[in-house]
Amino acid sequence: MTKAHIRLATPADLPRIYEICLLTAGAGGDGTHLYSDPKGPGYMHAAPYAVLEPECAFVLDDGTGRAVGYIVGTPDTAAFEDRLDAEWWPDVRAAIAEMPVACDKDAVLIERAKGGHRRDPSLLASYPAHLHINILPPAQGGGWGRRMIQTQLDAMRARGVTGLHLGLDPRNVTAIAFYTHLGFRDVSVDSDLVYGMDLRTPA
Repeated sequence: MTKAHIRLATPADLPRIYEICLLTAGAGGDGTHLYSDPKGPGYMHAAPYAVLEPECAFVLDDGTGRAVGYIVGTPDTAAFEDRLDAEWWPDVRAAIAEMPVACDKDAVLIERAKGGHRRDPSLLASYPAHLHINILPPAQGGGWGRRMIQTQLDAMRARGVTGLHLGLDPRNVTAIAFYTHLGFRDVSVDSDLVYGMDLRTPA
């Protein structure tokens, strides 16, 4: 990883983004067993950002052009959710129409693909942006997670974003500690664990 670097994602990175999302979908570990469709977690948490918000989609390149991590997001969650319903979920519904409901997360994917999912407006009032980040275990460490987060925060601040949030799996205690150390705090408003950061102040 001596030549590793963070760069904007390109359309050529999309298959790898799906793969990384699957391999980290189990509370940071391999989630292959959780989805009948290997693109399942990517449909929900990664690919639409790379397609619809390419200016906020970055990958960690291992120095050979191969992505070993990504960070994606949107500066306006409410507007992005509307775009998902209009531009993303119809194609996903068609792609998974014949998918068997055989794994733990299949029903979650099917429900999400129906559209209409909206985050709590009270959360978005203070934290309108959100992000998703995943790095493959061999590439973790070395400060890359922190650098990727900072890259995204800089991109969001450049767009005038005042606050940003992200969802966390409560089982992933390492991630919770990581975000707490970076200055995120628990801003959950319902049963989901959500951490946020006010971007009007220095990181």
